[in-house]
Amino acid sequence: MPRAAAHGRPGAAGAAEVTDILPTAGVPYPTPSEDRTAGGRAASAPGPGPAVAADATDDSAPYGVPGKPFARGPFLWGFTAALGVLTAWGLAQALVSSRSVIVLIVVAAFLAVGLNPVVEGLQRWGLGRRWAISIVFLGVIVMFGLFGLAIVPPVGEQTSDFISAVPGYVQELLGNPTIKQLDADYQILAKVQDYITNGGLGAAVAGGILGAGAVVLDAFFSGLTLLVLTLYFLSSLPTIKEYMLRLVPATRRARTSAIGDEILAGIGGYVAGNVLISVIAGALSWLFLSIAGARYALALALVVAVTDLIPLVGATVGAVLVSAVGFLQSATLGIACAIFFIVYQQVENYVIYPRVMRRSVDVAPAVTVIAALFGGALLGAVGALLAIPVAAAVALIVREVVLPRQARM
Repeated sequence: MPRAAAHGRPGAAGAAEVTDILPTAGVPYPTPSEDRTAGGRAASAPGPGPAVAADATDDSAPYGVPGKPFARGPFLWGFTAALGVLTAWGLAQALVSSRSVIVLIVVAAFLAVGLNPVVEGLQRWGLGRRWAISIVFLGVIVMFGLFGLAIVPPVGEQTSDFISAVPGYVQELLGNPTIKQLDADYQILAKVQDYITNGGLGAAVAGGILGAGAVVLDAFFSGLTLLVLTLYFLSSLPTIKEYMLRLVPATRRARTSAIGDEILAGIGGYVAGNVLISVIAGALSWLFLSIAGARYALALALVVAVTDLIPLVGATVGAVLVSAVGFLQSATLGIACAIFFIVYQQVENYVIYPRVMRRSVDVAPAVTVIAALFGGALLGAVGALLAIPVAAAVALIVREVVLPRQARM
């Protein structure tokens, strides 16, 4: 019966609606397979319900067709906003708590990008990527091993010498007239002896030893984690690039791929060039210190090489440290070290650095200083080291994407 005629009798409209919902007598319910098969045809048929795409079959919508969106009332809006604030706060806390892990991941990614040009160079010589990565990674492990061999023996020897010289230092202090006068006035030696025998000196020394051991173990495991992450990033770098390109619309993939390759080449060139400059600084420093007769020349040269990685101030910090050690040995050696590093820094700044970095990054000097300051404030020395290639990547994106878009508007 038509619904328009049902207004004359009470309850007729409800009966008509029930009749519309109930199946017709003698017509069975469709089976699930028939219902899914007919879903596309039923969706395209006219009716009071919302239209659904005709191709919503098993293959395109295996979990069913999405329903109507929720009504955007004040309660739902407020709940969504509160949930977003809580999520942002939780993510911020998680980032702060996992800062050390994030630093390791970022450094490993940059090392992988920096080593990738070497791997690709070996591939051009006919080696497979797996063998090329193995050779490069073996070289990295050898460098870490040499660094440890150069640092650990001098530190151990100096510690042993200091322990052996402690009794002599004590006797010199006891024979010093000033110490004798202070002891007569304030009983300093008696108080020191009481602190050693009955105080917390033993616990403090034990705590210091345990703390130093914890620092060494933490540094060891951090270095091991860094090596493993670098290996994984280096091995899966082509896969990561391909996956990231799949997130870009197909019409823009070619241009995005070209810009991405340029960014990776710039970052890789910067990392490789910075490492090369540091190796040159360390090698020349070792040669000079060996000729000058400095003790632990190799360890001091490694200090120069490591600090030279830090932009802007790293070379100066290394030069000051090594010159100070030279002054501790003799005034002549300290002056010679200061003169050598002053001359070498001029050569590095105006000859070596421009030749090595001319094809890696193109960043204005002011931007370099600002980026290094921001990076150092965020992540310390690691942030200062990584800030310059990041600034170069941002400058490339602005030049190739943002400015042309603004010109067309």
